[in-house]
Amino acid sequence: MSLAGKKILLGISGSIAAYKIPLLVRLLVKDGAEVKVIMTPTARDFVTPLTLSTLSKNPVLSVPFDPDDGSWNSHVELGNWADVMLIAPASATTLAKMASGISDNLLITTYLAAKCPVFFAPAMDLDMYLHPSTQANIARLISYGNFLIAPKEGELASGLCGAGRLEEPDEIFKILSSYFEKQLSLKGLSFLITAGPTIEAIDPVRYISNHSSGKMGYALALEAAERGARVTVVSGPVSIKADHPNITVIDVKSAQDMLDAADELFSTCNVFIAAAAVADYRPSVFSDKKIKKNYGNKQVAIELTTNPDILATLSAKKQQGQVVVGFALETNNALENAKIKLESKKLDMIVMNTLEDQGAGFQSDLNKVTMILRDGEQKETPLLSKSMIASMIIQTIVRSFPLQSQNL
Repeated sequence: MSLAGKKILLGISGSIAAYKIPLLVRLLVKDGAEVKVIMTPTARDFVTPLTLSTLSKNPVLSVPFDPDDGSWNSHVELGNWADVMLIAPASATTLAKMASGISDNLLITTYLAAKCPVFFAPAMDLDMYLHPSTQANIARLISYGNFLIAPKEGELASGLCGAGRLEEPDEIFKILSSYFEKQLSLKGLSFLITAGPTIEAIDPVRYISNHSSGKMGYALALEAAERGARVTVVSGPVSIKADHPNITVIDVKSAQDMLDAADELFSTCNVFIAAAAVADYRPSVFSDKKIKKNYGNKQVAIELTTNPDILATLSAKKQQGQVVVGFALETNNALENAKIKLESKKLDMIVMNTLEDQGAGFQSDLNKVTMILRDGEQKETPLLSKSMIASMIIQTIVRSFPLQSQNL
């Protein structure tokens, strides 16, 4: 896909790998992108602003204001201007400042103000890259939703060989092109996604529920919407807001409410993803008045009845061309149980995660999953931000199933 008309804000920090960046600027501009460059003060020691301004056809910025005339280089305007921000090379110092919010230069203040997607490409010596602090900073930036362009292995400036070598400019160019290409890859398709918990009322003030935050379901919705799909989220009670014109949210409370709303929309969706944590049971009897505490009785029994199985119910109505994806949160025999659910509910794919993975699961911004396709193929992810996991899940759906860009 051409980058014509795309606004790319390029941040350069102090690394010897900065010598590669003029070629990247050349590739971007030649493809029609508009490029603005911000340099840290130390980056100027490795590549000249004159070279970059000549190639980008824009002034190169490195300070918040001009000390001679007082003119201000607004980090807010720069952050709002860009369609995407790329920080390459990202030195260990710059990674630490990004992760901690230490805004002592124009590049970091602009990064903190940016509302667009941010890619970062580390480059440094092997030992610096492998140091726990650097790895922790990279993990934190990923958890913020930033996109890592991982360094390559090879000979480094120090003479060592290993990870830390900046990805080549032509590969970075391809990554950015691919990012913009995916934005339209689902245009004309309709996604139906359930998200968050359900709550099952005991009386007017008490209910049964679970710890689901809805973060995974909403991340999937945003990823599909950014790729051009029309997305409807049937959502249990969460604190998240969906800020995208392609996303419509239907708020529900109980499992029955969620089934009713999803069932009404299911026949017209191309892809159904059941990411909600639906309560398996509900009280058999709802008391319309608050149940008073009986101080003489220390044990209280609540009789439960089974909730409808939303995923099984809708999967049984699947039409040709529809794709149905389920989630399985397991605590033991995770893979085996997920495969049983895949088969018994006649799903096209199931996404399995387990509470045994430290840092993943309910409330967390991170997740680690195994995607299991109906043909037996399995794809396991490392611990990543839920936004990146969502991107991998949607990409797997796109590559694995012949989605048709019309309503059923």
